[in-house]
Parts: sequence; C-alpha cells; structure tokens
Amino acid sequence: MGTAKFLLYMTVFVIAWVVVNLVGLFGFRWDPYPFILLNLFFSTQASYAAPLIMLAQNRQEMRDKLSLDEDREVARQSRADMDFLAREIAAIRMALGELATRDFVRGELRGELRDLEARLNKVAEIDE
Repeated sequence: MGTAKFLLYMTVFVIAWVVVNLVGLFGFRWDPYPFILLNLFFSTQASYAAPLIMLAQNRQEMRDKLSLDEDREVARQSRADMDFLAREIAAIRMALGELATRDFVRGELRGELRDLEARLNKVAEIDE
C-alpha cells in the first residue's frame, strides 16, 4: 500500500466499481449509489492500514535511532583520532624545534674545519 502501482490499481478498481454500479453493465447493481459496500471496503482497508503504517513508522524510528547511535560512535572515534593526530603533530613540531638546522650544522662544521686547519698549520710550522 502506498506505492504508485497500488494507487493506480485502486483508482481503476474504484472507477470500475462506480461505473458498473451506476450504469448496471451486468444487469444488476450490487452496490447502488451512495456505494455503501464500497465505503465498507474502504473502512476495512483503512482499519488495517493505520496499524501497519504505525508499525512501519516505529520500525523506521528504531532504524533512525540505531543509525544516529552509529553516527555518534563514528564521530566520537573521529574526534579521538583527530586529538591523537594533533598531539602527534605537536610532538613532531617540538622535536623539529630541537633539531639543528642545516645552516647551524654547516656553521659549526666550518668553525671546526677552521680550528683543524689552524692546528695543522701550527703542526706544519713546528715540523719545519
């Protein structure tokens, strides 16, 4: 019930019911105007449809709740992962701050090289 196919079939059925009972195509009218039997069928159908619709709504509500709980769990896990990654990035930044830069190391090595050259020159002067 509620699908386009059902609505189309129901519309055709009702139109046929009304035409047959107004015109009397088969020689008799089993449900003359005001179509009390048709109204009884509709009432019976509605009495079955309403609880089915409510059951479907309850099931959909339960599915939505489960989906919401799963979404919350995924969001919580994503938040925990982001917090962990933020701490890791901060630790890497701090570690990088403690590392010697290339220019600093070059400067230190040049200074050591000058000291070694000066010592070699002194040793060479002493040997002469």
